[in-house]
Amino acid sequence: MLLKHHQPSSFTQSDRKPRAVRDVKRSVAVTDVGSLLRSFFKSEPAVSSKQVIADESKYILQTYARAPLVLTHGMGARVWDADGKEYVDMTAGIAVNALGHSDKRWLATLVEQAGKLSHTSNLYHTTAQVDLAKRLVDNSFADKAFFCNSGTEANEAAIKFARKYARVKSGIDPYDGTQSAPHEFVSFTSSFHGRTMGALALTYKEQYKTPFLPVMPGIQLAKYNDLESAKKVIVKGKTCGVFVEPVQGEGGIFPASKEFLQGLRDLCDEAGALLIFDEVQCGLGRTGRLWAHELYGVTPDIMTLAKPLAGGLPIGAALMKQHVADVMKPGDHGSTFAGNPLVCQAACTVFDIINDPSFLASVNAKSERLKAGLRQVTAGNPHVKDVRGSGLLVGIELDMMASPVCDIARDMGVLAITAGKGDIVRLVPPLVLSDADINKAVDVLGVAIKKAGDAAEK
Repeated sequence: MLLKHHQPSSFTQSDRKPRAVRDVKRSVAVTDVGSLLRSFFKSEPAVSSKQVIADESKYILQTYARAPLVLTHGMGARVWDADGKEYVDMTAGIAVNALGHSDKRWLATLVEQAGKLSHTSNLYHTTAQVDLAKRLVDNSFADKAFFCNSGTEANEAAIKFARKYARVKSGIDPYDGTQSAPHEFVSFTSSFHGRTMGALALTYKEQYKTPFLPVMPGIQLAKYNDLESAKKVIVKGKTCGVFVEPVQGEGGIFPASKEFLQGLRDLCDEAGALLIFDEVQCGLGRTGRLWAHELYGVTPDIMTLAKPLAGGLPIGAALMKQHVADVMKPGDHGSTFAGNPLVCQAACTVFDIINDPSFLASVNAKSERLKAGLRQVTAGNPHVKDVRGSGLLVGIELDMMASPVCDIARDMGVLAITAGKGDIVRLVPPLVLSDADINKAVDVLGVAIKKAGDAAEK
């Protein structure tokens, strides 16, 4: 099979393919979604937080260190717990709820689609899956889309695609197990790519991997934003793929430099390896651009997506250039639940809302307001080392652990999470948060950081 030779290229906003036709007419069964939402909240049964937490400990495998509150409902960037306390949600389900909670357009789509068709498996065609793929391909560098159920599954798919691509490109029969081809991957310090065994092998934190050793072999680690380090491990004849986040989230909110990503593109082209951008957390509007790599003008061979794509429903996707798609055949990979009509139709609605220049402009404006406010309230605080990020992926780096800050902020009505080595307050709020939400979050975090710092000094 002849493979299309990949040429290094740059991608900017103006290179986008024409936007897919949108505004599909829907006959929504629920004419007043707001009334439906209010009925949900009104009928919310009274629950005891202590009982729920006790039952969770009794019946659910304890793999999460959960905050001691029971959330019952939300609207926009606000959520409420079982005791009726209100919070500004600066976590968005870890960068998932891009449209916030209970968005009327999203809910209307779910109600309509659930009344038609929710699941078929991939034995049959569905219009919703095709409609979503069109949107993703027509508005990106990609030629094909593959759907799965999560970010780690998207990265597992990319691992398989890169491995088979290398075997085909080497001229061997990919189904002949006696022959070998380049199979190593390169990932970077502070990276996070998921919890399944292949994605876990690419992830930086050793404590995530050690209890489950051995993980997938053949991983070379380089220093993030250090091109010289990357040059030492991207090797022709050995490397089949390079995984990198254009903006690291879990690792500490570190944006890549343009020189670094362009250098990786060049090194991959020289080595015949695939460049894979993990935009599971930083993609789909989070950075104020539709795709984070648009900030740099560098395109990958594969891009993985997940978190915000369906507004809270599980979905993942791997977008790829044609030369990657050409090597995959029916039976090479699959999933029972992936790309079902319910989730894909919801994702179409989410995509159409986010993929609007005015919406993306609002993300940038909110980002500037948030970062400026945080810098103002933390000015002079010796425990604050940096406030950084891209769009509404923002981190506050401290010289102490960030968990006490998040605990104090939660008590004051703001939800935040940590990142990095535990020394960073990570803010990944709904992209629809208001100025009032930003103002409260900024004020509370300023106080929380001061209180935590004072306590640490005692």
